[in-house]
Amino acid sequence: MIDQLPIRVHPCFIRGLSLGLLLLVGSAHAQQLSQNGASAIHDPAQPYRADMLNPVSYAADCSVIVTPPYKAKLLKVWIPIPPSNGGQIVHASEFSTFPMDVKPKIGAEKTYGNQFAYFEFKEPQGAQIIRHKFQLVTYEMRWKVQPDQVTMVKKWPTGFDSYRRSESQAVVVDDRFQKLLQKIAPDRKSPISDLSLVMSWVGENFTYDHHDASLAADSVKALETHRGHCSDYHGFCAAMGRALGYPTRVTYGINTFPKNSPSHCKLEAFLPPYGWVSFDVSETQKLIAAIKKDGKLSEKEKADLITAASQRLTSGFRDNTWFLQTVGTDYELEPPAKKRVPVVRTAYVEADGVALPDPDPADPLKREFAWMTAYEFKTETKTVNPFAEYSTLK
Repeated sequence: MIDQLPIRVHPCFIRGLSLGLLLLVGSAHAQQLSQNGASAIHDPAQPYRADMLNPVSYAADCSVIVTPPYKAKLLKVWIPIPPSNGGQIVHASEFSTFPMDVKPKIGAEKTYGNQFAYFEFKEPQGAQIIRHKFQLVTYEMRWKVQPDQVTMVKKWPTGFDSYRRSESQAVVVDDRFQKLLQKIAPDRKSPISDLSLVMSWVGENFTYDHHDASLAADSVKALETHRGHCSDYHGFCAAMGRALGYPTRVTYGINTFPKNSPSHCKLEAFLPPYGWVSFDVSETQKLIAAIKKDGKLSEKEKADLITAASQRLTSGFRDNTWFLQTVGTDYELEPPAKKRVPVVRTAYVEADGVALPDPDPADPLKREFAWMTAYEFKTETKTVNPFAEYSTLK
């Protein structure tokens, strides 16, 4: 069984094994579509339907270091477990803790099925370390969305309700979003064309700001300030996508290259017949800004690269230097926490029923943290950040 493979497995073997698994999944899915008919296409649980390229194998070593308040009686920690799906394979997963030896309880929350390892530290003395080691294969994913191929849906199945709701802790859709949508896309053409206008508008009007950020995909905060980090960008875009009538979700994951704040989220919209399609608005904005400022490029080179970056964004793209941990917003953890969470980025932590503040180590004004993360991803494959390396656009 694949889950019983030892942690030290040659990446070439992992890559071949993972590709075989993904092909089997794709074959089974195609057979399901032929048996169930077109209705199977409108299923929020269906696998990703993108071209999968350039697999990368990683040996992942991830730690969460928590410092509970002095004399805390009970420390609770939920760590998301990255799933195996159409874009990644995860196995050989093992957890350990130090200095207290605590075994996790594994469970899935009921709204989206996100899986968590749950730890309870009774009367912890000082910092506690939770370490998660696993093997990971990620793929570059390209959907190549064509606007005229996206179909309209008159009535969405009830399985999409949690991805279309207008009231939550995070992705809120009210009259202000509808009013702004009328300005951005007054003449509705197609779902992806209208969504592309929204993403372009965000790229031109939002300011990336780690200090003034919600860390919670707060669409209202983003609407009011036009500032924040990836979570605010994609929470806002998710709200606008729902205002257009399509299911959307914020997906949180981890970048595998060295980065001060490795957690990063993306937007996903369900666009039949492509299914869930991934978009990275905030990183594309950064890439375009870097191209504009690059004094080594001619004006034509800049224009060509900006066009390529914009087209890659709107056609659907997910890089192989990122892996998914959780999908969706506003859900009850399993076992339940004191309150529902808007999102889980890297962990959720409570001490005696009080949530410890979610850290953002990329905030230049932040000096104190209740908990922190440390990551190492080893690979034999040369990788580049596609949102920093221009050659990935050619």
